[in-house]
Amino acid sequence: MTDPVDILIIGSGASGGAFAWSMADTRMRIVCLEQGDWVKPTDYPANGRDWEARRYSDSDILPNRRQLPADYPVNDDNSITKIATYNAVGGGTVHYAAHFPRLHPSDFRVKSLDGVAEDWPITYRTLEPFFTENDRMMGISGMANDPSYPEHDYPMPPIPPGRSGTRFAETMNRLGWHWWPSAAAIATQEYEGRAACINLGHCLPGCAQGAKASTDITYWPQAIRSGVELRTNCRVREITVGPDGMATGAIYYDRDGQEVFQPAHVVVMAANGIGTPRLLLNSTSERFPNGLANSSDLVGRNLMLHPWPVVQGWFHEEMDGQRGPIVSLWSKQFYETDLSRGFTRGYMLQFGRGPGPVGEAQAGLESGRMPWGEGHHAAMRRYHHRRAHIGVACDDLPEQHNRITLDPHLKDSHGIPAPRIDYTLSPNTAAMMEHGIARATELMREAGAHTTTVSREILNYPGHLLGTCRMGTNPATSVVNEWGRSHDVRNLFVIDGSVFVTGGGVNPTSTIQAIALYIANEMKQRLDTLFD
Repeated sequence: MTDPVDILIIGSGASGGAFAWSMADTRMRIVCLEQGDWVKPTDYPANGRDWEARRYSDSDILPNRRQLPADYPVNDDNSITKIATYNAVGGGTVHYAAHFPRLHPSDFRVKSLDGVAEDWPITYRTLEPFFTENDRMMGISGMANDPSYPEHDYPMPPIPPGRSGTRFAETMNRLGWHWWPSAAAIATQEYEGRAACINLGHCLPGCAQGAKASTDITYWPQAIRSGVELRTNCRVREITVGPDGMATGAIYYDRDGQEVFQPAHVVVMAANGIGTPRLLLNSTSERFPNGLANSSDLVGRNLMLHPWPVVQGWFHEEMDGQRGPIVSLWSKQFYETDLSRGFTRGYMLQFGRGPGPVGEAQAGLESGRMPWGEGHHAAMRRYHHRRAHIGVACDDLPEQHNRITLDPHLKDSHGIPAPRIDYTLSPNTAAMMEHGIARATELMREAGAHTTTVSREILNYPGHLLGTCRMGTNPATSVVNEWGRSHDVRNLFVIDGSVFVTGGGVNPTSTIQAIALYIANEMKQRLDTLFD
């Protein structure tokens, strides 16, 4: 047992890093437990010629394929999507594409506007100052005045659209569709000690140059300088509670495999939309036999995964290939509800570049586009650096049967039950997907692609894990209140993507971090009455 701390944070990713930085100015004793370790930029695959091979081995986004010591297994056999997570300082921000849209104002009012799901207890305007603060801290590039959002600016100009982005933008102009340069957590000029992106490409396995913002290089250095303690290689097993029903701390295994109890006055869950409910469900006691903070039976339920089919297109002219950030533009043409399309809510079209040579060759061999042996080089000349893609980011509305439970058999290396995922597509989501695929295919062909394919199996390529501890004002229909505090346990907070009420049709990192900053601010404003 160690000395009690004021605040104990579980997880150092997008939300944990932002929250720790914000709370550091209270000068309280704050400790963060991270299951993984620091990752050295010199170890990123981008430093070597084998970066594509490592993208599908030790730097894969899927823990079941990666199987590093810090990973825990995930039983996703009963899910049409494969679950993506990453355990390290910075969490998923190390391996994300750094696409940085915000949720739309309408995403917070889906029940009022469309009669489905539930409204959030907060609004876009509630989070607006925290969106802005997070943009500054992460260093976001973008272009102001996108008509699909309330007006806001960015610290840096947008990433260049490249050949493929220019082609798609010109095509959407002809079609009369909305498009805008993507907001990206990628520096386009020198920013806060980070060099500008030089289009090395292959952003997902980690940016060796540091142009891509991840919390290990943005929030955490400042938080640590302000006195926050970050402990790595600490695998949390459960959150403990006292006779009064208040959280007392966490039991974890340190880097030597020794069991440690860390007492705390406040426990903050930031372990992502799967890791957080997994730990809460594993934290059983006489008072909480069905898992901590779970009187509503909603811990783990309403899982939203952003189904994300991809339309690929090959052009006669050379495109960008892997050279440059993955995403260049977005289109919100089909984002808001239009019931004539046959579904509620909508999707974002996200425009990206192509793969490297190994990825192109592997996909070509699997599809039959490229022969093995004679003719392979000729086929490579026809397809390599001539591909671009359009992702369809579908708004995945919450359903209680889409959920996380504890697997009765599968365990991690410390014997902690692994999460089991049960997830199916709703008819609404399926209709939305097909509409998005059709529009993306139409656009791809209009842009001049001579060959198009649809990848429906890449349904959770981004690894967006949302909704499993939703926020709300009613304890019967939510897990935490409107500022992240558990209804059941007054000193337990959830600050990650678990609290999402609806998922929207955009990448969630910007909103996750804004929520974490908002909850930190609410806590600081209420320090004298935090447990009332």
